[in-house]
Amino acid sequence: MARLDYLELPVADTTRAKAFYGAAFGWSFADYGPTYAATTSGDTDIGFQADPAEASSAALPVIAVDDLEAALAAVAAAGGRVTKPIFAFPGGRRFHFTDPDGHELAAVTAG
Repeated sequence: MARLDYLELPVADTTRAKAFYGAAFGWSFADYGPTYAATTSGDTDIGFQADPAEASSAALPVIAVDDLEAALAAVAAAGGRVTKPIFAFPGGRRFHFTDPDGHELAAVTAG
C-alpha cells in the first residue's frame, strides 16, 4: 500500500536547518553530501535540500510505493504530469509529478 513516507523541504542552508529542527524537536540528521541532510527515524522522515538546482519550490511530499514503474504509469493514467523522470539516489529511486491541481509530489522505492 502506498503511504506518505517522507517530506523534503527546500532550505537555504542545511547546517542552519539542522540546528533549528534539532534544537526545536530534538531531531538528529544524517548528511548525504554538502547540500542534503535528513532525519533517519524510520517514521515519516524529513529531508533538507539546499541545492537550488535540485530543490522543489515548496515542500515535497514523497509517497513510498512497491513498484515505481507501475506507480509512474498509474500517475500518468490518472492525469498527473511527470516533472522529473525516474532517477536513482543514495537509498533508492524516485520520480516527481504534479497532480491535476499543480501540487508537486514524488514517488519512491527503496534499494
